[in-house]
Amino acid sequence: MVDVLSQNEIDALLAALSSGEMDAEELKKEETQKKVRAYDFKRAVRFSKDHIRSLTRIHENFARFLTTYFSAQLRTFVQINVVQVEQLPYDEFIRSIPKMTILNIFEAEPLEGRMVLEVHPNVAFAMLDRLLGGAGTSPNKINALTEIETIVMERIFSRALDTLQEAWKTIIDLSPRLEALETNPQFMQIVSPNETIALISLSTKIGDTTGMVNLCIPHVVIEPIMQRLSGHHWFVSQKKTRAPEEEEVLQARLTKAKLPIIAELGTSQINVREFLGLMSGDVISLNKPVDEPLQIKVGEKLKFIGSPGTIRGKVAVQITDIVTEGEEENDE
Repeated sequence: MVDVLSQNEIDALLAALSSGEMDAEELKKEETQKKVRAYDFKRAVRFSKDHIRSLTRIHENFARFLTTYFSAQLRTFVQINVVQVEQLPYDEFIRSIPKMTILNIFEAEPLEGRMVLEVHPNVAFAMLDRLLGGAGTSPNKINALTEIETIVMERIFSRALDTLQEAWKTIIDLSPRLEALETNPQFMQIVSPNETIALISLSTKIGDTTGMVNLCIPHVVIEPIMQRLSGHHWFVSQKKTRAPEEEEVLQARLTKAKLPIIAELGTSQINVREFLGLMSGDVISLNKPVDEPLQIKVGEKLKFIGSPGTIRGKVAVQITDIVTEGEEENDE
């Protein structure tokens, strides 16, 4: 990774060169020498930049789906955005989260292994307060969950995981299922401490309450589908063929669709006084001659031209012409 100097560091470097504390020639020699970069085997790089970009795109959709879901459930302002997608050891993730937090441990078949959706207590208790009729504020002191609170949170987060399926559908069809809800990170060991994970951090705002929601995906869980996270997979167009049975069902439904058809004899304008004074036998003059063709509309679109008549003693309209899109625009 290339280091980027701040403006203060640039000013200090220029000042050192001008004062003679640093020699420009020595700096050039150092640049030509072979550089050695330290590699930390505890922080193994398992996700490429391409993988990180793909995970970012996927979970930006996940954030939008979550925003819609929680806004509907809580009936208040909710805003969720992806802040960062990074890779780090699982042990480091456990140490970074609060000792008392909401840990939704879940599986997503056909992937093998467990993942975690960690919700900051401020956010979780604001949701709980809103669901139970409150204003959506978080208590100053976070206590252990009661049985009722646990059941309520399990239900809302279990349904929230369904949005993960929608976000991942371009890569794989997942079936997320909440396995357990924990509050103490020390009791949650889904992978070995040194296992690399992808951590997706989501900033969450519910009303005036803010906090983080973290999605922990171990590398070992999504390793079988890592090739699908490449940019090539995203931009290769795959032609989808529709099964004959689906086409038959679609055609049958279209034939049953009902649309209003209106044969317009003409229009007229009268004032309210004339309308209130209408009596049986009164005649209203229309704006079209009797021998002029009628406009036949399907819905609100002009589609046919016809002429009025009768058939078997009933009023009827005979279609004499079909209106194309261009002719319709010219008529209007």
